[in-house]
Amino acid sequence: MKENANPYKPEIATVEDTWYETYGDRCIKTFKVVLDDEKARESWGHRPGQCAMIGLLGVGESMISISCSPTEGKFLRFSVMRMGKVTQALHELEPGDKMTVRGPYGNSFPVDDWKGKNILTIGGGIGQAPLRPIIEYVKANRGDYGNLTLIYGSRTSGDLCFKSEFEGLNECSDINCHLSIDVREEGWPHYVGFVPSLLMEVNPSPENTIAITCGPPIMIRFVLENLKKLNFADEQIYTTLENRMKCGFGKCGRCNVGSLYVCKDGPVFSYATLKNVPEAFA
Repeated sequence: MKENANPYKPEIATVEDTWYETYGDRCIKTFKVVLDDEKARESWGHRPGQCAMIGLLGVGESMISISCSPTEGKFLRFSVMRMGKVTQALHELEPGDKMTVRGPYGNSFPVDDWKGKNILTIGGGIGQAPLRPIIEYVKANRGDYGNLTLIYGSRTSGDLCFKSEFEGLNECSDINCHLSIDVREEGWPHYVGFVPSLLMEVNPSPENTIAITCGPPIMIRFVLENLKKLNFADEQIYTTLENRMKCGFGKCGRCNVGSLYVCKDGPVFSYATLKNVPEAFA
C-alpha cells in the first residue's frame, strides 16, 4: 500500500457528505471527505487503526481516528464527537465545505498478520470508530479470515454509532453481532448491561482468535480483565489509546504514556506491550 509522501503537510479536502450518528451535548457527526489534490489522493495510504489530523485554517486541528477501511475507496471518513472549539467548528461544516487533513499517523492493526484467525471486536461509544475499519477490511477480504464477532454497546440506544450498518450486519449469516445498552429501554430487543458483562455472556472462545477493544478507559480495563478470565493470551489482545495528541510525530510530548508516545508508537498496542505500563489505563 502506498504511503503519503509528506504526512506533515496539510492537504485541502472537500466535504462530500455528512450525517449525524448521535445527538445531544456531545453528539457525533461523520464526515466523508476527498482530498482535492489528485496526486495527494492517489499517494495517500492508510491502514485500519491509523489517525489523521483534521482541522480548519484559523481555528485549529484535532487528531481523529480514520473510520473507514482503505478497501472502501478513495475517500476518508471521520466520526467526530463535539467536545471543544475545533470539533465544534468542524460540526458546522456541510457538503461542499473545506477542511485540512494531514497524515496518516501512527501504527495500525496488523490485519494481514491475522489472516486465518477469528476476529472479535469489542467497542463502546465513539470507540467503535477505530474498530469499523477492521470490520470493513475483514468483510472485503472475507475468505482470509475465520469467524467475525462484534460486541458493541453504549449508554443508550441513541448513543450508538453506525446503527444502520449494524442493522445490515445482523442480516449477515457469517457475522455474529451483539449490541447492548446500559439501562433498559422500552422496545430494546438486545442485551441490557455493560459491555464487559456482555462479553462474558457471549463467552467467545480464545482458540485461534484475535480480540480488539476500543472505548472508554474504564470499559477497556474491565474488558481486558474479562478477556484474561476467558483465557485469551496477552498476544491475542489489542487496543488503542486515545491520549490527546497535538503534533502527530512525538515531539510535543502531549500524548506520552510512560516511555511510549501514542501518536508515534501507537495508537494501536497489544496488551503484551501495555500490561507493564501502569499509566495506560489510569
